[in-house]
Amino acid sequence: MSKDELSANRQSLQTEPLMGLGSIAAGTVLGWTGNITEELKNGEFNDIEITDFDLKWIGSFATLGAMFMCFPSGIMCEKLGRKLSMLTLTVPFIVGWLLIIFANSVEMIYIGRFLTGMVIGAFLPLLSLYIGEIAEKEIRGALVILAGVVTLGIMLAYIIAYMVNPKLYTIIVATLPLLFMITFLFQPETPVYSMKQGREAEARATLIRLRGSSYDIDAEIKEIKAVIEKDKENQTSFKDSITKTSTKKAAAICFSLMFFQQAGGINAVIFYTSDIFLSSGAKLDPKLAAIVVGALQFIPTFFSIPVIDRIGRRMLFLVSNLVMGVGLIILGVFFTLSERQFVNSQTLANLGFMPLLGLSLFIIAFPLGSGPVPWIMSAELFPPGIKGLAVAATSTFNWFIAFIITNFYFNIKEAIGGDVTFYVFSAVCFIGAAFAIFAVPETKGKSLYQIQIELTYVEKRVT
Repeated sequence: MSKDELSANRQSLQTEPLMGLGSIAAGTVLGWTGNITEELKNGEFNDIEITDFDLKWIGSFATLGAMFMCFPSGIMCEKLGRKLSMLTLTVPFIVGWLLIIFANSVEMIYIGRFLTGMVIGAFLPLLSLYIGEIAEKEIRGALVILAGVVTLGIMLAYIIAYMVNPKLYTIIVATLPLLFMITFLFQPETPVYSMKQGREAEARATLIRLRGSSYDIDAEIKEIKAVIEKDKENQTSFKDSITKTSTKKAAAICFSLMFFQQAGGINAVIFYTSDIFLSSGAKLDPKLAAIVVGALQFIPTFFSIPVIDRIGRRMLFLVSNLVMGVGLIILGVFFTLSERQFVNSQTLANLGFMPLLGLSLFIIAFPLGSGPVPWIMSAELFPPGIKGLAVAATSTFNWFIAFIITNFYFNIKEAIGGDVTFYVFSAVCFIGAAFAIFAVPETKGKSLYQIQIELTYVEKRVT
């Protein structure tokens, strides 16, 4: 790598802390209930009486809000630009947290959770798009990993909730979107969006700022122009795109992957971590156990991106789901022994490590495959003509399944028992692993054009 390229990489990496701050803020929304469920039910948050029924809605309203913003976020980023869209989203983000902080009823918490959920549903795709368009290709992968530090936000939420009372905890995490807004004000619009709007001078100024004054930006400007022109040339009608066999196959694969990702119970575990440990009866401090689980989810995130390009998407999704399924079975077995009183209290105490072991396996395995692969496959499998709409559709479906799981987790647990609930989640994981073997194509090392050709192969052979 030349001296100019190294300088350019250092300039681009200056945006890294800001992007990380936005992801962490989003993660705290997902992790907010994870370590304060008992305090909420005991009325320790603004003296509001919160039942199990209320708790499930407090958890699931965030996913419901996220579901409603997948399509609008695509429109926002094209109409307002990447930067202004993310800045605009900080307003409902802050308002949502303020409603929770000053809530005098559970309904105010519902609205606050819905608003903060709306923001993360729109913000995370915009963040990935922004990073992809400002980063130089040599370090794009490293910067895109920042989208994964949502898990750091979840872990941070667990830790703060352990250290302070729920009200102060909420105030602290509510400052994160404000800090992001203040710092992000001074960041540029992406050069790609500027070029799309015909503002080449602005794009050049941004590249000089990101790459350094000694960097030759002409080649990158030329490349951006070529990509924009190619996109215009390859535009096809929506009707033509959705009737192709390749599109139908891509949709079947991507929607299925999104289903397996969420129906395996990941958000139920994240939202109700301490409650799971508490109800298991294990001799572990539920709050400390939640922090361990949060840390175990965060650390593997940084290994997923390089591994995906070496081992492959299909194999990682397969192995990830198998390990997750095993972890959930371990958790289910402990619940069976505990809830159905198959062993005495002393034996149960000796087996108290099982909930932490089971959830640890589950949490470690998720970000290595089941977490990133469905999103990556959605970006790779759909044809360019409908990719934006298709990804928005799969994202909406993903959040919908997340809403169903988080909302009905307590109902399912009450109806069939905590052990059977985790057995069902594990069955979903194992079916997902089988699906990877028989239905998911490997896209590692293949160009987007080559992927479309392979998906269309059956159609061409028939005709």
